[in-house]
Amino acid sequence: MANHKSALKRARQSVTRQARNSINKTKVKNTVKKALATVGGPVEESTEAFKKAMSTLHKAASRGALHPRNAARRVSRLAKRIHQAQTASGNVVA
Repeated sequence: MANHKSALKRARQSVTRQARNSINKTKVKNTVKKALATVGGPVEESTEAFKKAMSTLHKAASRGALHPRNAARRVSRLAKRIHQAQTASGNVVA
């Protein structure tokens, strides 16, 4: 346990930040899950879900809950899966 005044403050800050980061990470997981659920469905629906997931990922990265490269990698992989599903069904939006 922390003994110094500054160490006690850092411990309090750590708890607060952990709670905030877990909220942001949960939002990311839920929006990505919803976007993946729309894969293979209507193109407009999957595109909207992808945009929302991409926005959530970038917001989490800007807030420090995720590393920016981690967010970019997740967006890239999600876009790839959605694009593959759309080309397989022949419903590509230009």
